[in-house]
Amino acid sequence: MAIGASDPGFLLLDPSLNPVASNAEAAQILSFPNIPERIKALNVFLADKIRSSLVNHQSKDSLCFVKQFRSGKRRYVCRAFRLQCHENGVRLAAVVLLERYSSGTTALSEISKQFELTEREQETVQLLLQGLTSKEIATRMGISPNTVKAFLRLVMVKMGVSTRSGILGRIVGS
Repeated sequence: MAIGASDPGFLLLDPSLNPVASNAEAAQILSFPNIPERIKALNVFLADKIRSSLVNHQSKDSLCFVKQFRSGKRRYVCRAFRLQCHENGVRLAAVVLLERYSSGTTALSEISKQFELTEREQETVQLLLQGLTSKEIATRMGISPNTVKAFLRLVMVKMGVSTRSGILGRIVGS
């Protein structure tokens, strides 16, 4: 998954899924729309939120986390790593990273496979995702603006759209 620019949330959990340690980003992500500083028993709140939002309740495994979850309108990738260790007398069970999901790059990879885009078409679309004009894309790729337009037309035909924004809509909407 591609990740956004915001710092990831970090949680260190004991076997009961209580946070042993966490960073401010994790507290912010899990407590949204509340302000973490205003929550009286933050660790209790976080433990409840972890059990309700991050644990995959459909899994047969007792300690399985979801791959993605939402906090407000934002989507996050949840990466959990199991631990079997004791640290300063505390049993640790997992490290969890919460990273902002960015659909563009991941979706581009999936769309490229789905629509069989060539490497140059992918490169063109990637630069289009960055908001560049045809002329700017041409300069970056070392080709003429007309060649960029030809690549974009091929991509549009393959994707079944008729505009540059249609390409972006397919990628972001996937």
